[in-house]
Amino acid sequence: MRPALALPVLAALLLAQPATAQVAAPDSGDTGWMIACALLLLLAALPGLMLRHAGLANVRHGLAAMAQTLVAAATILLGWGLAGYSLAYAPGSEWLGGGSNLLLANLAPLRDGLTVPESAFVLFQMGFAVLAGAIAVGAIAGRARLGWVAAFAPLWLLLVFAPIVHWMWGGGWLAQLGAMDFAGGLVVHVLAGFSALALALVAGRPRDAQGGGHAHILAIAGGALFWVGYAGAVGGWALGATDDAATAILNLFFAACAASLGWALVDRLLGAHASATGLLSGAIAGLAAISASAALVGTGGAMLIGLAAAIIARIGAGFASAWIDDPAHIFAVHGLGGATGALLLPLFVLPLLGGVGFDAGITATASLLAQAIGLVVIALWALVGTAIAALIVSILVPLRATPQAEADGPDAVEHGQQGWDFR
Repeated sequence: MRPALALPVLAALLLAQPATAQVAAPDSGDTGWMIACALLLLLAALPGLMLRHAGLANVRHGLAAMAQTLVAAATILLGWGLAGYSLAYAPGSEWLGGGSNLLLANLAPLRDGLTVPESAFVLFQMGFAVLAGAIAVGAIAGRARLGWVAAFAPLWLLLVFAPIVHWMWGGGWLAQLGAMDFAGGLVVHVLAGFSALALALVAGRPRDAQGGGHAHILAIAGGALFWVGYAGAVGGWALGATDDAATAILNLFFAACAASLGWALVDRLLGAHASATGLLSGAIAGLAAISASAALVGTGGAMLIGLAAAIIARIGAGFASAWIDDPAHIFAVHGLGGATGALLLPLFVLPLLGGVGFDAGITATASLLAQAIGLVVIALWALVGTAIAALIVSILVPLRATPQAEADGPDAVEHGQQGWDFR
């Protein structure tokens, strides 16, 4: 072919080819990372919280604490698949998600804006739901019937947890207001801590004071599992195997270690001995506090957030023990610890203090106001919603175990004395 003809033919062939658009595809590394983080979250709840709450319960209610956590986890898992995920994340209003993902229908091959399939995102978020529920029911170990827990947990998921997730992480009204929560300081810890407070108030104190903390070794082992497993929460919320994931996990450990020592320091200042269980309680308060800002603050900021949370949580635990029965200090450690971190976020996000800074047009004052509004709304919704859910279920199934079951403890089944009280 002569050159004079070849050039027009080549041009025609090139023009005839359709434009090939870049199609986003799942990244296997990011997908594997998110699945691994989801499993770490589930490890934090099962067996982490099971062991911690069982060890801090009295000697007759250790098995009850484990059983209640298992029942709550099982029913929350089912509720998440049936409707929880859809109400939290499906397109809907500013207040609640829609019904397009009921029974996990219509999951996208790729989650919008991410490099992971939506099924991996569902699994990761399911870990948060189980964790929050397991934290909350730990406040009533030994006092509630398993049948009541089995009915309460999924109702709590749909009435309390899913709406708050939508408000903060599903593009709802609190997110639009400017409230920030990187990995659960508000959505998990404040929510679960104030839900635990409501449950402790509704359930009341044990009929007979039997002491607590019968197996501190179990509590310490469970707390350590929770600590390591919770790295999946902050690492996974980076939504990929990235520098943000590594930074968030580093800050998690810095905050937890500073908080652990801070709790022990307050113990000494109050005239008590520093204890192993106290060290773990402080570490968990630090985890709760740094959750809201783990990838957004610097190393020094993470340490100071953890230290402040431990001091407030330790003092709060002393006051709370006078009017509620909460042997694991769930309200103080998770509720007050998470609240402290959420309110300190606007300060330590400032570049001057090593943080990443705010987006254009956002000031520290406006962010602090949004954080305060988010904290108050979530705390009140958790308190009121949990109390309403508990009272609704109590109409059908009594909350408190029978006096005999509460006195003997369901552990007696191991010796053939009684069976589980599902009635």
